[in-house]
Order: sequence, then structure tokens, then C-alpha cells
Amino acid sequence: MNTPKDAAARRAIKPVICYPVDTLPVPDMAAYQNARAKMTKVDEVLVPPRDAGCFTVPAGHFFRIVSVEGAQVGDLNLWARDNLAERFYSGKTRALHGTHITTGQRMWTSFPYLRPMATITHDTLGWYGKDEFGGSVHDVIGTRCDPYTHHLLAGGQYHHCCHSNLTRALANHLGVPVAEAEPHVHDVLNVFMCTGFTRDTGQYFMKASPVRPGDYLEFYAEIDLLGALSACPGGDCSAEHSSDAAACYPLLVEIYAPEAGHMDAMTAPHVSGYDRSHG
Repeated sequence: MNTPKDAAARRAIKPVICYPVDTLPVPDMAAYQNARAKMTKVDEVLVPPRDAGCFTVPAGHFFRIVSVEGAQVGDLNLWARDNLAERFYSGKTRALHGTHITTGQRMWTSFPYLRPMATITHDTLGWYGKDEFGGSVHDVIGTRCDPYTHHLLAGGQYHHCCHSNLTRALANHLGVPVAEAEPHVHDVLNVFMCTGFTRDTGQYFMKASPVRPGDYLEFYAEIDLLGALSACPGGDCSAEHSSDAAACYPLLVEIYAPEAGHMDAMTAPHVSGYDRSHG
């Protein structure tokens, strides 16, 4: 390989942020905090280890993903409740907020809608920040563990990868065959998962999650939501995923209603105003 004479100068060029967020609508965190101070739990769904479950959240309600028994990560899919074509867009969320998201940041929907669907209102792991390896929690990097990559790398037919878990849960919720549900399953928010990229090879890595029982990630539903959460077969992802060997635990989804009238001033975000003519 021939290194050009100006290689150092090319590498020294300073980066430019692709999507400056100075004009991004800012969530009213004070309103969310006031509302969450007086809210009542109205429903819950316990997601078994190595499996997934669905839940619905009305717009204007809060929901939490809670660690209840042991260190466990979860893979989260979200859709607009009445339109599965509008779903969480992890790539654009990553482009706007970075590789890992926390309090005050949002999950955005797919094209052509591109609007906030959920805002993170509390994160008990917010203290973690970024560690010496470049790792952090709640990533929008990983796609979800799946049986196709598992077969590619290891062979066999493993059915409890998060992709399959989410597919089964959605199929059961909708009352449709798994083949009909599967295309709706999409890239996830890796809740509680501690991940990053290696500095030498740039490979996606995972390490033991810092989550402990009692920790939770809390969201405000900006629109009516359908969610599916998989309790990953990797447990805390300290060694492997897509495995029957890792210690795995359930995850709890809790739905909370704010005090009556408390969020009346909040309006659902509009879908993108782009005219879709594409020039």
C-alpha cells in the first residue's frame, strides 16, 4: 500500500457534525417532570427471559422498562399503534442524538413521517456516561441479535434471538402468522446494553451491563404507541448473546397515566412537512 505524502494533512482535517441540532424542536422537560411527579401505574407487562411481549401506550402516558431480578438487557421496537408503517428509525435517531441516548433525547419515526414518538424522561443509568473503552448504555447502534446472522456464523437453528422473539410477540399480538409479522420487526433501541466500537478495528463490542434490579428507563409517549420488548438471550451481554447458557432474567414494562388534565396542553407532534414531490 502506497501512503500519499499528504496523508497526515488529510487525516488532520477537523470533522464536521452532519446534522447540527440547534434547530431541532426542544422537548419541554419541565412539563414532563411536573407530570411524572403525579402519575399512577395503570398497567404492566412482564417479559419472560429469552422471550418478548407487546404492550400499548396511549399518547400522553409514560412507560418504564424496569430491571426486576438481575442484570438483563432488552431490545425495544416501537410503532405508531394504528399504523405499523410508522416505526422507530434507529439510524436517524443515531444521526441526530449520537450512538447512545438518554434523558431529554427522543426516538424518531421512519420516513415519510419523521417525528418524535417517545421522549426519554428519566434514566437511572444516566450516571454511566462513557467509560474508558468508549462504551455507554442504551445504544441505537446494534440491529438486534437474529437467527440469520447466528446461522451464518455458527450454523444451527436458534429460535430465541431477539429478532425471533419480537416476531413471535408481534404475531401473537396482531393474530397473524409469523411470516406476516416479521417484516414489521426493525432495528432496536438496546435498552441497558453497554456497547461501543473498538478503537483499533472499529468493531461493535458489548460488555457487562451496569443495570441492577430497580433501574429503569422511562419514556413519554408522544403518539399512541405499540411496543414490543425482548429480554435478550444474552442476559447482561457480558460474554455472548443468542445463547441458552447466559443467565437471563425478566424485564418489566410499566405504563403510567399522568394526573387528569396535567398534559392537556401537550399536542401530538406533526408528521414531516416535506411535500414528498422529490423534485
